[in-house]
Amino acid sequence: MSQLDTVIRGGTIIDGTGGDPVVADVGLAGGRIAVIGSVPAADAREVVDAARLCVAPGFIDLHSHADLTIHGAPAAETYLRQGVTLLQMGNCGFSPFPMGATAGAVDALRSNVSVLATGLPWDWTDLETFAESVTSRRPGINFAVQAGHHAIRLAVMGAEDRRASEAELALMGSEVRRAADAGATGVSFGLIYAPGSFADKRELEAVARAAADCGLLVSCHIRNETDHVLDAVDEILDVASNSGARLQISHVKAMAEPNHGKVARAIEHIESARREGVDVATDVYPYTASSTTLTSRLSNWAMSGGVAELLRKLGDDSARARVVRELGTRMREDVNPDGVVIADIGNGPDRWVIGRSLTEIGREWRISPEEAAIRVIADHEGSVQIINHSMSETDIESALAYEHCAVASDGSQLGADGTGVTHPRSFGTFPRVLSRYVRERGVLNLPEAVRRMTSLPASRMRLAGRGTLGVGAHADVVVFDAGTVADRSTYVDPWQLSVGVRDVFIGGRKAVVGGEVTSLRAGRFVRGGS
Repeated sequence: MSQLDTVIRGGTIIDGTGGDPVVADVGLAGGRIAVIGSVPAADAREVVDAARLCVAPGFIDLHSHADLTIHGAPAAETYLRQGVTLLQMGNCGFSPFPMGATAGAVDALRSNVSVLATGLPWDWTDLETFAESVTSRRPGINFAVQAGHHAIRLAVMGAEDRRASEAELALMGSEVRRAADAGATGVSFGLIYAPGSFADKRELEAVARAAADCGLLVSCHIRNETDHVLDAVDEILDVASNSGARLQISHVKAMAEPNHGKVARAIEHIESARREGVDVATDVYPYTASSTTLTSRLSNWAMSGGVAELLRKLGDDSARARVVRELGTRMREDVNPDGVVIADIGNGPDRWVIGRSLTEIGREWRISPEEAAIRVIADHEGSVQIINHSMSETDIESALAYEHCAVASDGSQLGADGTGVTHPRSFGTFPRVLSRYVRERGVLNLPEAVRRMTSLPASRMRLAGRGTLGVGAHADVVVFDAGTVADRSTYVDPWQLSVGVRDVFIGGRKAVVGGEVTSLRAGRFVRGGS
C-alpha cells in the first residue's frame, strides 16, 4: 500500500449505515477513504488522534438555501462548525436561475429571491454558469444544486396568477432537462410561496414528470402546513404517484396549536404511499419555530404579479384594505400574530421592529397586527423575514422517530456574523439533534442519528460514494465528541457557533482543525449522480 495522506487513529467509527460503532483507524489518500482497520503510523504522512471521539461521514444537509448567500460567505463557517460537508441548495421553489430571456423576467426573479439573498453578483444565466460562479469564489463546503420551480415558472410565464398553457408546460419541461444536463440533483416546489402557489396539480405533475424522466429528486414545501396540512401532503403524494417522481416532502411540520400532533398522521399518509410504491421520504429541523418571508402569509391575489405589483396595491387605499382584510382572516384562523416575530428587514425606517412580534408592533403603533404587518411590508419594499413560533416538540419527536426522515436545516446563513435575529437552525441543526434528541432525550440512538444526517440524504440525492465511511468513498469525514457536541445559537442570540465538532475533512483536506475553520477551501460542485 502506498503511503496515506492522513490516518485518523483510534476513533469510534459510526459509518453512516446505522450499524454498531467500532473502534478503528481510517486512512485517507487522494481524496478518498483508502483503508479502515489498523494502520501503522509509518504508513501515513500525518496522524490525527481520535481516541474517545467519534468518526463519521461528513453530514449532508439536503435542504438549505445557501444558493442565495454563499457568494457573500463562501467559507461556510456556520455549517462546517456543525460537521456539514455538503449542502443541497435550491429548495422551496427558490433558485437564482434560470434567468428569463427578458429584462422583466430577470427583474421578477431577482425580486422573488431578494428577501433571502445577500451578496449575489448575478453573473450567471443558468445552473451551469451559477455553479461556475460559486466555484470561482472557492467555497469551503461541497454544494449540490436543485432547480427551483419558481424560477422556471417566472422565466416561462412571468409572475401572474394564471393557468399554464400546454406550450408553457413544455417549456418548463425543457428547463428541467437543461438543469439535469448541467448537474442538478433535483427540482423543488414551494407551494406556499408565489408564484409556486399559483400552480395547479396539472402543472405540478408536468414538471415532476420531467424531473422523473431525468432521474431527479422532487423536493416540495407543501401548499399548507396548518389546518389543511394533511390535504397538502396528499396533494403532493398524488403528484408523485401520477408522475413517477421520487419525492422529498420538505421539513414536515404542523403549525398552529389546533394542528399539533398531525405530523404523526402525515407520516401515516407517507407510509401508505410508500406501501403503494411511491418513492417518498421527508426531513425535519429540530426547532419549534419556522422562518420565512412575511409576504408568504398573504393571499395569492395579493402576490399575483410579484412584489412590485404588491407594493403598487399597497399604495391604493382600496386594494390595501383588501390585503389587510385577507391577512386578518388568516390571523383569526391559523396565523397567531403573537408568535410572528420580525427577524430582519430590508431598507427602511423601522429597525426597532426586529425581534418584536406583530402583536407588539401593532400595540406600539396603535393598530391591528394585520395592519402592522402590511405597514412593515410596505415600508421595507416587501423585504421582511420572520420567525414564526407555532410548532410542537411532540411533532419534532414524531418526525425524528420516523426511519425515512432525514435531518435538514432549511437554513441560509453561512457567515458567523450578521444583523437581525436570524433563525438558529443555520448555526445548530445537526449538533442540536446529537445533543438534545440523542444524548438528552433519547429519541434516537447515535448511529441512527448519524444515518439520518449522512447515508439517508445521500441516497435521496443519489450521490454515489457519499454518506458512508467505506473504502473508496469520498474522504468527507467529521470527528466529534459525542459527549459535548451541542448548539449554542438561540432565538434571542443566534450568532453563536456550535461546539463539539473537532475536525472536518473535505475530500481528505482539512476544513476544520481543533474546532476552528481553516483557510483551506476544499469545496466543490457535486453534480447529480456523481
